Amino acid sequence: MTASDAPNSRPTRRSRTIARVAAVQALFQCEQSGDNAETVLGQFLRHRRVSPTASFEDGHIPDADLTLMQEIVRGVTLDQDKIDHTLSDLLPEQWPMTRLDPVLRGLLRAATFEIADTDTPDRIVINEYMDVAHGFFFGDEPKMVNGILDAVSRRNESNT
Repeated sequence: MTASDAPNSRPTRRSRTIARVAAVQALFQCEQSGDNAETVLGQFLRHRRVSPTASFEDGHIPDADLTLMQEIVRGVTLDQDKIDHTLSDLLPEQWPMTRLDPVLRGLLRAATFEIADTDTPDRIVINEYMDVAHGFFFGDEPKMVNGILDAVSRRNESNT
């Protein structure tokens, strides 16, 4: 049993970070395969969350905060049109959503959902997704993520 499985336990920072990485991967899988969120979440829970000794580096998610992962994936898929509209307004004209790397699209969608629809402080969401971006990208993408998420946060604050 992992900390995220124990009743009444608080998820650790690491378990929440792993959940965010897994959510980005699941959103990527939804887009690439055409499968719906529930199908992909089921696959993740069956095949990627194996034993507690399984390694995150091997593509498994034994320590992930599964509640958070599922909330993000379901939330993004339910609000994707609204999220994409927000992101499209903030992206440079020469970089429409369709031109973005699909992993980057998933990352931006997940972070935008969390900023707009959860109680997690925006600065924590932005920092976490910056860490995720650095895990996937080695070019200018993390800088772009930071700028876009900062703009999402400012827009969200002005709308509340």
